[in-house]
Amino acid sequence: MKRRKKKQNRIEEWLEIPKEISTQKPKLTTMGFEELFIENYKAILEYQDFYIRLSTHIGIININGFSLKLKEMTNDDLLVTGKIESIDFEKTVEE
Repeated sequence: MKRRKKKQNRIEEWLEIPKEISTQKPKLTTMGFEELFIENYKAILEYQDFYIRLSTHIGIININGFSLKLKEMTNDDLLVTGKIESIDFEKTVEE
């Protein structure tokens, strides 16, 4: 199993596949304090205009702020807008 995983990692490196695609780890991109783009989320656990909670393959992302809205949602990507005050992470899977 380890040998197969090492071989797969070498192939991914050789092909220059981004880690967020090959490992399903979430990627967060902030644009100031008013936009947050999240890639590789699994589900929306809780949504209010001051608090958003998302499930990912490695844990939970908590977004706190004011006037938070979910925009441009796809199965894998999500854009959060509003006044973002903090982003917290809850790790649920050991690597």
